[in-house]
Amino acid sequence: MAVYCVRVTTGSYLMAGTLDNIFVTLVGTCGESPKQRLDRLGRDFAPGSVQKYKVRCSAELGELLLLRLHKERYAFLSTDSWYCSRIRVTAPDGTLSHFPCYQWIEGYCTIELRPGTGGPETGAGLGCRRPLLGSGVGSQSPGLTPKPAMLLISIQTQVYISLNIHVTLKCDPDLKPSTFSWKVYAPGFPGIIDVSSFEEMESDKKFALTKTTPYADQGNSSRNRYLPGFPMKIDIPSLLYMEPNIRYSATKTTSLLFNAIPTSLGMKLRGLLDRKGSWKRLGDIRNILRCHKTVTSEYVTEHWREDHFFGYQYLNGVNPVMLHCLSSLPSKLPVTHDMVAPVLGPGTCLQTELEKGNIFLADYWILAEVPVHCLNGRTQYVAAPLCLLWLNPQGALVPLAIQLSQTPGPNSPIFLPTDSDWDWLLAKTWVRNSEFLVHENNTHFLCTHLLCEAFAMATLRQLPLCHPIYKLLLPHTRYTLQVNTIARATLLNPEGLVDKVTSIGRQGLLYLMSTGLAHFTYTNFCLPDSLRARGVLAIPNYHYRDDGLKIWVAIESFVSEVVGYYYPGDTSVQQDSELQAWVGEIFAQAFLGRESSGFPRRLCSPGELVKFLTAIIFNCSAQHAAVNSGQHDFGVWMPNAPSSMRQPPPQTKGTTTLKSYLDTLPEVNTTCNNILLFWLVSQEPKDQRPLGTYPDEHFTEDAPRRSIAAFQNRLAQISRDIRERNRGLELPYAYLDPPLIENSVSI
Repeated sequence: MAVYCVRVTTGSYLMAGTLDNIFVTLVGTCGESPKQRLDRLGRDFAPGSVQKYKVRCSAELGELLLLRLHKERYAFLSTDSWYCSRIRVTAPDGTLSHFPCYQWIEGYCTIELRPGTGGPETGAGLGCRRPLLGSGVGSQSPGLTPKPAMLLISIQTQVYISLNIHVTLKCDPDLKPSTFSWKVYAPGFPGIIDVSSFEEMESDKKFALTKTTPYADQGNSSRNRYLPGFPMKIDIPSLLYMEPNIRYSATKTTSLLFNAIPTSLGMKLRGLLDRKGSWKRLGDIRNILRCHKTVTSEYVTEHWREDHFFGYQYLNGVNPVMLHCLSSLPSKLPVTHDMVAPVLGPGTCLQTELEKGNIFLADYWILAEVPVHCLNGRTQYVAAPLCLLWLNPQGALVPLAIQLSQTPGPNSPIFLPTDSDWDWLLAKTWVRNSEFLVHENNTHFLCTHLLCEAFAMATLRQLPLCHPIYKLLLPHTRYTLQVNTIARATLLNPEGLVDKVTSIGRQGLLYLMSTGLAHFTYTNFCLPDSLRARGVLAIPNYHYRDDGLKIWVAIESFVSEVVGYYYPGDTSVQQDSELQAWVGEIFAQAFLGRESSGFPRRLCSPGELVKFLTAIIFNCSAQHAAVNSGQHDFGVWMPNAPSSMRQPPPQTKGTTTLKSYLDTLPEVNTTCNNILLFWLVSQEPKDQRPLGTYPDEHFTEDAPRRSIAAFQNRLAQISRDIRERNRGLELPYAYLDPPLIENSVSI
């Protein structure tokens, strides 16, 4: 008689426990155990519990290859979800086997878990590529390469599909539903998750993915509806069906609603969301969110007019990726030395400053042909400015000249700091409006949210649960599919918030993102390469660059250690078919197979893999924090980030007044809707996991776990350095402080 000790850990999430019967079968190289119910005195599988059971076999099973979990009905009770964290099995000889799960399991089903441990000598496939023994679910003929599978599922009465991918159905061999399917949202867009597949599976009685009751008006041709207290229409059906392992936890959902509803209702009750017309006084804008002031938002309100602060935002604002160093002026911006001499001062000239590398350009060419939108029944306007900046001897970046179109001429004057205060302020405000449009649509949503969604999809679809790259990336995909689904249902949908607040509306958004992706390159994606290509490595007080590079190096070191453990050489990378399928799907779905993007379609060495993984993790975590977390701080004072402009760009100088300036800014309701958005996206809901936090023990070997500990120590030192520096700054920069960086794009 051989006795195996089975220790089962249930997650600590709300309602993670189950009352269903749980059985286990152990499968080893020498046979398998009888199916045995896990039962002991008192409640089993309570949230957060760790419980031990004994499985008795007539003989030892040899090396354990998999563990079958059987979830079955208990008495007359209905099905009860269960979040299984992990299972550890101790063999009679003391050998410990780890079976990571970290999944919600719904319905009545049998799932098969592979061991989480694999030696480096087996390459990337580890133990997860061993053929399964015996008959039934997951059995394979000798000599066949197993298909990628994270969990193989046997249907008994209902099916739960946890993470795609290949499913063996006893009841209908031709029925092979795919949990995660790609969808084309718009031409030129990265592929997105098709949530309609969840809706179809929910409506099929064979499946039980979620517990949500279908919306009563689902058959209505219009999916968009207003909800009380919210200013925009919401695509409600798309939010009703979400695979349980990617949807927000109850804690995060509750936190998000508590952030959104009181603020939205407060604005609604004060009449701000329905009030049309211009602001009477600039000072009235300060009263919109009186209870949500921050140190930075107050600083912005006080200093937004100043040229020094205008330049500072190109370095440490929410869009710190626009500047390019110039060695000569482009022909489309005919600035002369005489124009800027009063700012440059004696002892230098424009050509000298160009040669020194002190002249920079922010070019908003992408807005030149963007469609415009109507707000409150009035046509809005967009400019495509060129903004020339100078790094002065004091180390401050200041604007030298602004042209509000891409075509020079008498109707496109070059505005200068020596112009009248209102002319110069209006020109800078037009640039800030362009900053808003490029930042929100491309820098933020396209380059972090949408690309990270594609990374998450490819990871879930192509890499098995026991694959080391799956384990490495999974924490950086947490909630990304859910938050992007929410964004498409509330912001990007017809008559959503984008149509309510921006001068380009949804059609302009589609144009900007597709154009932006068509010009996005691997150099742009990799922080060190981007900084080098833009010529901004020597600018002082560029905290985004300095903090970002430190975090990049820490991530790179961590990834290099993990990759080095599992991939000893080029051959191990090249022969990993699952890895190559993963990178190939990213190339096809995220970058639409565009060779000119420079993104890899195949990885040939551990070095290439390290760089690609470093860039993915950095953009899913630190880059998103840098371009997202400060939106409320820098945007709550609306003139610093206007979402629309109601008058065309000025074609002559000397015509701007306070009244004409106020009549150009967004109307009251447009302003308040946009500030509401800034508030929500800047408040990370509860259930957070900062960068470097890995509570789910997917890696069970000692080497990668040591690497995780070393990574956490590096991040802790970076945090100490940032906080020490910030104590000496007039305006602290904390968006890349590691404890404030979420592991993934989750808001």
